[in-house]
Amino acid sequence: MRVMVVWCPDWSVVAALDEADRSPRAAAAVLSANAVEVCNGPAWSEGVRRGQRRRDAQARCPELLLLPANPDRDARAFEPVLATVEDLRPGVAALRPGLLAVRAPGSWYGTEPAAAATVCQALVEVGVWDVRVGIADDLFTAEQAARTADVQAWTVVPEGGSASFLSGLPVHVLQDDGPRGRELVSLLQRLGLRTLGDLADLPGEAVEHRLGAYGAAVRRRARGEDTALFAARTPPPELDADAVFEPPLDSVEAITFSVRTTAERFVAQLAHHQLVATGVRVEAESEGVVCSSRTWLHPRHFGARDLVDRVHWQLQGADVGGSLRGRKASGEVRAPIDRIRFVPEVVEPAAAHGEALWGSASDDLVERGVARVQGMVGFEAVLRPALQGGRTPSARQSLVPWGERAVDLRPVDRPWPGRVPGPAPVRVFATPPVAEVVDDAGREVCVTDRGVVSGVPRRFRVGDGMLPWQPVTAWAGPWPTDEGWWSGGTGPSARFQVVGADGRAWLLVRAPEGWSLEAGYD
Repeated sequence: MRVMVVWCPDWSVVAALDEADRSPRAAAAVLSANAVEVCNGPAWSEGVRRGQRRRDAQARCPELLLLPANPDRDARAFEPVLATVEDLRPGVAALRPGLLAVRAPGSWYGTEPAAAATVCQALVEVGVWDVRVGIADDLFTAEQAARTADVQAWTVVPEGGSASFLSGLPVHVLQDDGPRGRELVSLLQRLGLRTLGDLADLPGEAVEHRLGAYGAAVRRRARGEDTALFAARTPPPELDADAVFEPPLDSVEAITFSVRTTAERFVAQLAHHQLVATGVRVEAESEGVVCSSRTWLHPRHFGARDLVDRVHWQLQGADVGGSLRGRKASGEVRAPIDRIRFVPEVVEPAAAHGEALWGSASDDLVERGVARVQGMVGFEAVLRPALQGGRTPSARQSLVPWGERAVDLRPVDRPWPGRVPGPAPVRVFATPPVAEVVDDAGREVCVTDRGVVSGVPRRFRVGDGMLPWQPVTAWAGPWPTDEGWWSGGTGPSARFQVVGADGRAWLLVRAPEGWSLEAGYD
C-alpha cells in the first residue's frame, strides 16, 4: 500500500490569521504557555523560532502578531481541507490539524504525480495556498517527503526507496514527535549521530538496549520499515438545516413562525446521531446573499424553541448587517428573506448533557421566563454572573447575557499570586467605601512595597456611618499585589481579612490612596 500525505505548514498560524481577519502574509506566531508554538514564514525570516519566549520573539520581530493557541479552532479550519481531499479519495485520516494521510490514488489518476497535482489544484481552489504532498511506501517516509516538497509541489519516493531517501535526512526531523522526539534528538546529537542513516546503520539490539523500545521503533522508521497504520475517518453527517421561503418574507414574526418546523427538524437530526448543539450559526439570505450571520452559544444545548428565539433576536437586533440594517417600525425587514439556515458550529455527545436525577422541568420554566423578559428589554439587558480567574473578588466576576455561553474568561486554575484564599466573600461592593485602620497608638496602618506592615491593626471603621469604630479581634494578611505597574495601573496594594467585635468578617484593602472596604463575609 502506497501512502499519500498532505501537509499544510504552520496551520495553527493560518487558522488564527483567518479567524482574526488578518493578512496571511503578516509575520505571526501562535503562543502557548508564553512561548512560541508555531510561527509562519515571514516570522521565521525575522529570526523567530519555535520555543522562544514571548519577549525574545518580539525582540527579533517587533511587528510580530501574537495569536493564542486554540486546537479546536485549528481542527475546525482544517475540516474543509479534509472534505476536499475526501471528495477525490475516500478514506482520509486526519493525523493532526495541517496534516492528513490517505492511500495514494495513483491508479485512478494515471500516475502518482498526476494524483498529487490534482490534490494540490483542488486545495488551491478552496483557498489553501501552501500545500505540499509526499508519496511513499510508509506513513513516516511519506510525511518526510511532504516536508521536503516545495509550495504547491510534491515529492514521490519510488517503491522500495524509503531507506535511501531517509538516510540523508538530519535527525532533528524527529522533533515533531513531541517531547520524546526532542529528547531523543538531543541524545543522538550528543552521541555524534547526525542523520537518520547513522541511526539506521546501528545494530538493532544495541539501539534497543541503549534507547529503549521507542528508540528501536525510531530506528525501524529510519530504515524505511515503519509499520504504523492510520485509521480512515468516517465522513461527518450533513447536519445543516434550511428553511426556504417562497415567496420571500419581509415580516420578522412571519419568519420566526415559519422556521419552527425547521428548528425541530434540526434538533431531531442531531438527536438521531446522539448529538446536541451548543453553538449554532444562524444565517439569513436575501436574493441568495447572506445578509445576516451570527453564531449563538448556549450554556447547555439548543432546543427548537431556543433556535426560534435566536432567529427573532437576530432579525430584530441592531447588529444585523447588510441590507437588513434599519428594521421598519412595523416589525418588517427592509430586504425580504428567502432562506434561514442553521449551521451547527459546536456539537457534543448527547450523553454529556443528560438530565439530572430529578429532571430539568424547573430549569426550563426559569429559562422560558427569562427569555420572555429578554424579548421585552433586549438580549443584552439580562445578565448572569460567571466565575473567572483573578486576584480580587471583583476581578473574578464577569457578567454575560443570559442564554449565552461565557467566552474569553481568564482561567480559574492559574496560581494568581496575591489572591486571597477561600472561602470567597458573600458580598462584593461595586464602589468600595472608604475605611480607616489604626494601630495601638492610633496611627494609620501602612504596608511597604515589600509587604511589611507598619503596625498591628487594632481598630477600624468604615466611612459614611456604615461601620463605627470597633476593635479588631482577629486579622490575616497582608496579601500584596502590584497590578498594571507596566501601564500605570492601580499600583501596589495589600488585602487584609479582619474580624470585628460584632463577629462579622471583612476584606479591607490598603492602596496608595488609602484604605477601603472591598467585600464582606457575612
